[in-house]
Amino acid sequence: MGLKVAIQMDPIERIDINADSSFRIAIEAQERGHELFYYTPGRLIYREGRVLAHGWPLELRREKGNHFTLGAETEVDLADWDVVWLRQDPPFDMGYITTTHLLDMIHPRTLVVNDPFWVRNYPEKLLVLTFPDLTPPTLIARDLAAIRAFKAAHGDIILKPLYGNGGAGVFRLDPNDRNLASLHELFIGMNREPLIAQQYVPAVVEGDKRIILVDGEPVGAINRIPAEGETRSNMHVGGRPEKIGLSDRDREICAAIGPTLREKGQIFVGIDVIGDWLTEINVTSPTGIQELERFDGTNVARLIWQAIEARRSGR
Repeated sequence: MGLKVAIQMDPIERIDINADSSFRIAIEAQERGHELFYYTPGRLIYREGRVLAHGWPLELRREKGNHFTLGAETEVDLADWDVVWLRQDPPFDMGYITTTHLLDMIHPRTLVVNDPFWVRNYPEKLLVLTFPDLTPPTLIARDLAAIRAFKAAHGDIILKPLYGNGGAGVFRLDPNDRNLASLHELFIGMNREPLIAQQYVPAVVEGDKRIILVDGEPVGAINRIPAEGETRSNMHVGGRPEKIGLSDRDREICAAIGPTLREKGQIFVGIDVIGDWLTEINVTSPTGIQELERFDGTNVARLIWQAIEARRSGR
């Protein structure tokens, strides 16, 4: 039976159809006979007890420059839909958080993927704190003295915004670095949020592994190799994806976190593993499924929809 599927995402005209995970998920839904409706986060509305969206019926095709057709703009009550995808990219700011509160009002009668309550309470760099034995030494602080002490203890660290994304604002401070105070001034002048610091893991030169989990189960991985002269391996900043399998340690990490992800309704998750260490659990808008499909032939979008369809049918 076809489902009515609404997708809350960034402007569809800007996406890269050969890399964007939202596009791959949506086109798989279309191929499975599901009805698609698209709207941007700014068109989500609460009015007199109803959660509404202004948007468009959506048809997709894998044609660069001609990848979508929109129907007539209309207003829908999201409580009448079977599934809503929460797929806009971070930043994880108050605008993003507000959308999770509004979508909470229709979930789980309308299945919101991923569960907005736990997206809000388990953002990327905070959920990993639940699993300290799996992560490198980590600090969350705004206080400069605390960050200095952490750097003194560990020598070589990564410092980044707590709610950043895509590799933006990520700095490596090695034992000879003298820029900590200046970076701290820069960061605190931008917002009131803490910073996150982690001990630098030298294995990052061999890649930052993105492992995809569907309903708590690992389905594959890609390795992201930093560009020459770069610490960051994010594909947004020039990281190169390559084929890789899952190690025993990867499976150990997934077995430890999988039940929590499943229990909290995090159906599509991408975790980052460097060497033997878990560094992030991405639940807001994970990526990587098109690269994995090209490398391994694994249709992750199909597995995601099988999990969603099973939840909708009560299985």
